[in-house]
Amino acid sequence: MTISIKTAADVEGMRIAGRLASEVLDMLAAHVKPGVTTDRLDQLAHHHIVNVQGAIPAPLNYAPPGYTPYPKSICTSINHQVCHGIPNDRPLKNGDIVNVDVTVIKDGWHGDTSRMFIVGEGSIAAKRLCNFTYEAMWKGIVRVKPGARLGDIGHAIQTFAENAGFSVVREFCGHGIGRNFHEEPQVLHYGRPGTLEELVPGMVFTIEPMINAGRREIREMTDGWTIVTKDRSLSAQWEHTVLVTDTGYEVLTVSAGSPPPPAFVTGQQPAPAAVGH
Repeated sequence: MTISIKTAADVEGMRIAGRLASEVLDMLAAHVKPGVTTDRLDQLAHHHIVNVQGAIPAPLNYAPPGYTPYPKSICTSINHQVCHGIPNDRPLKNGDIVNVDVTVIKDGWHGDTSRMFIVGEGSIAAKRLCNFTYEAMWKGIVRVKPGARLGDIGHAIQTFAENAGFSVVREFCGHGIGRNFHEEPQVLHYGRPGTLEELVPGMVFTIEPMINAGRREIREMTDGWTIVTKDRSLSAQWEHTVLVTDTGYEVLTVSAGSPPPPAFVTGQQPAPAAVGH
């Protein structure tokens, strides 16, 4: 396994790409409301990435081996959709939850991030799942430091989720990122502490747990991309791109509108709910 170690100049390029990806989500936040279609969100994101940011939407026509080219510029996964939902003409309804996943390419560097949004007024259960999944992502992020291992990240997320009665999707994971959309290593969201690759400064990868309200089993829809929960239970996901620094970690996908880290990260009083409206 070859894991690329980013130089200081590389990291600066990735900071820019990461900020731009997060700013797409900032821009979309005001548009995620009842009656809007995910196609419309895709159009807004595409226009902003291409014409405002001078960047490239990485998902558009992305085709890993065995897949047909992905037809849109963002992924939008609603309710029991776990990931890779394709934007379409169905209007969002009050109470829906939707993950919006954005990856931009700027000057050859990829920035990859996603957020959950609650459409209108969500149920208590939906809000709990979305906020919990955000905390689960951060439980993994705070494990990042030189000398730690990838298994430490997965273990922190898995134990946090399962102790609360949720389940963790196993088939999809975080990934290294840089000049390529997906690089080594794979970052599992479950596992045993002290196992897998050791973290060293300059590694960059995503942490993006998919947490289900019900069972962890999933299936693929006939479009060849959209993944759903087998039991049709709600699923949530958040994603950040993270750099291993000399002393710990730096989250690269941050912008003015990024939700603040949870209280257990900052040691401060709980911030308002992280979920976008």
